[in-house]
Amino acid sequence: MQYQQINDWLETRWVKPAYSGWLLTGLSLFFFASATNTMSGWLYVISGVIFALLAIATILPRRSLRQIRVIRQPIQPVSAGEPLTIELELHNPATQPKTLIEVQDMLPHVLNKPVQQAFELIPARGMQRWVYQQPTQRRGVYRWHTVNLRTAAPLGLFWSRRSRTAKAIAIVYPIVLPLRQCPLIDEMGRDVNAQVQSSYRALGATEGVTRTLRPYRWGDPIRLVHWRTSARYGELRVRELEMFTGGQEVVIALDSAIAWERDDFEQAVIVAASLYFYAVQRQLQVSLWTARTGLLRGGQAVLEALAETYAGEEETGDRLPPLSLVWLSQNPDSLSDLPQGSRWLLWSSRNSNELRSEKPLSNVSLSSSHPGFVVQPEKDLQLQLQAPLPRH
Repeated sequence: MQYQQINDWLETRWVKPAYSGWLLTGLSLFFFASATNTMSGWLYVISGVIFALLAIATILPRRSLRQIRVIRQPIQPVSAGEPLTIELELHNPATQPKTLIEVQDMLPHVLNKPVQQAFELIPARGMQRWVYQQPTQRRGVYRWHTVNLRTAAPLGLFWSRRSRTAKAIAIVYPIVLPLRQCPLIDEMGRDVNAQVQSSYRALGATEGVTRTLRPYRWGDPIRLVHWRTSARYGELRVRELEMFTGGQEVVIALDSAIAWERDDFEQAVIVAASLYFYAVQRQLQVSLWTARTGLLRGGQAVLEALAETYAGEEETGDRLPPLSLVWLSQNPDSLSDLPQGSRWLLWSSRNSNELRSEKPLSNVSLSSSHPGFVVQPEKDLQLQLQAPLPRH
């Protein structure tokens, strides 16, 4: 460890001998010692030439790196699982070309090890562009700012390394599940606005309530089947009804101020993103709430907040509003205080024996005014969100 620290100090502050540099230094000392013992002039000449060569070899690598500038292009956000496209430009404003330069992009260790690329030539008053793809596994906001330039040119006897500042911010959004239906969102507001819908149905015809007809999907109520159209097409067709929210706002609330199991929290973030964009698709007034940000609207703002959120974060945003919520939590005690018309999804601690059961937890309120379900981590998350809500 100490040997590596010495090498790093030499390479960044001065120069570090390569293997050939150590070998040539040893030969020069050997010839100088032999010349001292034998008083032979030609041995003094050989040792002197080698010493001069070594002196030049310590100066040139540092000079070669001196004027190179590094410019990083903005990194476009991606979703988890997609690669980041990272682009760097190496500019050489000098009148002489730069040769044999090794570039290291010092990525954060949670993203990957440093990525390096060697360039044979950077033209005089020109530039070289380096574009590479970095795979991603998890959502997050990744920041780094260091690019190392390293060379032993032109003789290859000593290595020199210098750092350049090139700030990078890479945003990896959570995965958004493509939901075809989501009863958790579809049924929001029905209880609160039942009177509005009843009045509308009393005044309008059946065709005025039906928005469109679509093929039957598993879980659709039989009462919505339009039998005349089904007979004409030879397959079941169901009515898709207009939903009236009466201006009600739906809030996707992620209980991020508490401690979570890591994998459960990652699932909850994916659920929050998926529910938000499904509600947007259904043209509902929807917001996202986290402990750090408070209420947020807008696709990009929501995705960035979900990319950066973490379990146990400080509650610095606005307090939870008294609106209908879709509450995502790992704390069953929080379900009893939800506003009227809310829904919930609960992740139980993986250390709990009750998680292995298909039944809801015993201490979860099963009040009809707060429908919801316990997420089963071993089952497909998308199918659970599209399944009908359990009735208690």
